[in-house]
Amino acid sequence: MLKQTLALFVAMLAFSASRAQQEPEPAWLQENYTKSEVQVPMRDGTRLFTVVYAPKNAPGEHPILIERTPYSCAPYGEGQFPKMRASFAHYLRKGYIIVKQDVRGRWMSEGKFMDVRPYNPAPKKNETDESTDTYDTIDWLVKNVKNNNGNVGVSGISYPGFYSTMAALSHHPALKAVSPQAPVTDWFLGDDFHHNGAFMLNDAFAFYSGFGKPRPYPTTVGPAGYPYPTKDNYKFFLEAGTLPQIAQLMGDSIAFWKDLYSHPVLDAWWKARNVRPHLQKLRPAMLVVGGTFDAEDCFGAWATYKAIEKQNPGISNRIVMGPWYHGQWSTNDGTYLGNVKFGANTAEWYQENIEHPFFDHYLLGTPEKAIPEATVFFTGENQWRHFDQWPAAGITEKAMYLQPGGGLSFSKPASGKEFSRYTSDPSKPVPYVPEIHHTRTISYMTDDQRFAARRPDVLVFQTGVLTEDLTLAGPVVAELLASISTTDADFVVKLIDVFPDDFSYGGPDAPTAHGRYVSTTYPMGGYQMLVRGEVMRGKFRESFEKPLPFVPGKVTSVKFTLPDVAHTFLKGHRLMVQVQSSWFPLVDRNPQTFTDIYKAGPEAFVPSDINIWHSAANASRILLPVLSK
Repeated sequence: MLKQTLALFVAMLAFSASRAQQEPEPAWLQENYTKSEVQVPMRDGTRLFTVVYAPKNAPGEHPILIERTPYSCAPYGEGQFPKMRASFAHYLRKGYIIVKQDVRGRWMSEGKFMDVRPYNPAPKKNETDESTDTYDTIDWLVKNVKNNNGNVGVSGISYPGFYSTMAALSHHPALKAVSPQAPVTDWFLGDDFHHNGAFMLNDAFAFYSGFGKPRPYPTTVGPAGYPYPTKDNYKFFLEAGTLPQIAQLMGDSIAFWKDLYSHPVLDAWWKARNVRPHLQKLRPAMLVVGGTFDAEDCFGAWATYKAIEKQNPGISNRIVMGPWYHGQWSTNDGTYLGNVKFGANTAEWYQENIEHPFFDHYLLGTPEKAIPEATVFFTGENQWRHFDQWPAAGITEKAMYLQPGGGLSFSKPASGKEFSRYTSDPSKPVPYVPEIHHTRTISYMTDDQRFAARRPDVLVFQTGVLTEDLTLAGPVVAELLASISTTDADFVVKLIDVFPDDFSYGGPDAPTAHGRYVSTTYPMGGYQMLVRGEVMRGKFRESFEKPLPFVPGKVTSVKFTLPDVAHTFLKGHRLMVQVQSSWFPLVDRNPQTFTDIYKAGPEAFVPSDINIWHSAANASRILLPVLSK
């Protein structure tokens, strides 16, 4: 036994030295861990396929870390081992028992799958939801997996982040720590498939054309996605036409696609799939994680943390937001996104200083590390900041007004032309990125916006050169005063950091995990970095439940909140705001006729003259959460 323990210790040291911040290789995992595949029974008799990775020859008892997923526990077969993500290297070195489970109705698990299955706060005997499935899973594991220490954690990114949130509602006494990361939270207001009621077409179609296909029986073989005839997604979606025409491409077998079309407003069906009101009386310690540039679930991380904080006074609830794309915090590289550099490996710092100490304390019993309530990376200045609350104390909401002639200042407009006009034409929508590409890019949320600023259907307002740093820490609110020539329109507001004309990073090109490069040859002088962008479907401006048409020509308030910002506009930079009415194919085209867009035919799509007002009487403004020094 002593020889085996020493061998394991040596192997762990070698792994620590050679694999730090890298994905653990299957060969190492197979040498040091055993893999078991089991069918875990739920209270209704359904069995969920579960994979248990347990350390070999490791003395003592070990904590259990669970990930429940609709995306497969592959590779299947007890002799097959995966390449785990970089953040798991630590847990493997520490001898954690790692558990992965196919959720109900997916892959090798029995039962019927339901997207974002609603929470049942009072289940009757044998009634199930994702919280009861988690409870039953934990209960079986602590009773049947050898050498576990009775402490369980749950973590997951994106859809598994949703299952992590639901795990916190299981109330199992062995569940000590939960980390919802980029959790799916509200698919109508802010995550993945709708933003403020606007349909996120590109992501929804790409995802559901494969993921949404029915699975009649347990399988290890995944479905294929849509066979795109072109790699130019702007061309594809424009030629595909209206949402009814796109539904024909999707076919008749994908239930959730029909659900999306059947619920065009925030009705009871959508409200049942919003878990936030139920996040009460939580027992485990919570660590919510997300990326400020996460194109899929940026909203979800902020919203989940705030809901937990408001409804659970006194519990351990923390948030970490870094400058990351979707899931970048779990990789071995967080030094940049797109063309923007962050000055350090933010992913590595987060893993070593926040996530690993969090789980080690609650599951292994290591001394508690003083993890702040909110740990947020501020781009621009490229610094982590720590707060006792979020939004941070010391914020002052300051109004920045759109000005005649394209100006932007803290002073209300006094004179000059009363409005700026552009024509929004659904047949020529504004692209969300300049390049031709197939799948939605991971870096568009920091992309250079100079291409958009040069279009006639995009309004540009900017400050003069800043004479001191301006730090924003919290939600940004857009208050547009608009008049339009039609009965509906979308409004996209983009907050942009304009770099000095002589700006340059310098240094060698940096390779990325995806085979791309942060190029020092890209012209960063005058770069227009997207800091935050968001869309508002105009008909929902007063209510997401009861949409209203615009009265053509009438000045109307369109007010909406953009997801939180953590950014410093440095001295010598400028702050810019762009306003437009399409963002394609990221967002579906608004026909600009008040109608149910999911049923709208080609005749509904008409150009609209959009007036954005900036007069003393009708002063459009952006409310900024300015953090005092």
